[in-house]
Amino acid sequence: QVQLVESGGGLVQAGGSLRLSCAASGSTDSINNMGWYRQAPGKQRELVASISRGGSTNYADSARGRFTISRDNAKNTLYLQMNSLKPEDTAVYYCKAIMLGAYWGQGTQVTVSS
Repeated sequence: QVQLVESGGGLVQAGGSLRLSCAASGSTDSINNMGWYRQAPGKQRELVASISRGGSTNYADSARGRFTISRDNAKNTLYLQMNSLKPEDTAVYYCKAIMLGAYWGQGTQVTVSS
């Protein structure tokens, strides 16, 4: 079992930056891939970025070049640095950890004003 707690969301103007964090607890040694997903009102949840335990990353086209995913395995924490934010980035951002199954955090709201 793994528990995930996101933080760092908030309200920011277009062009601004936010850094999301996801703190993992429990059986963290068993976590393989981790990722950030987001869900805007009326839309499906979508992948933003993912990272393997070894540090290999993957980005959605909408995030590539603006967002950076990273993880600190010693601190059991996942990060998402978001720069040049746009109004269309407004969503609830969720952290996901994959072990034998998939675990989700409760989400953190990101709102980008124009």
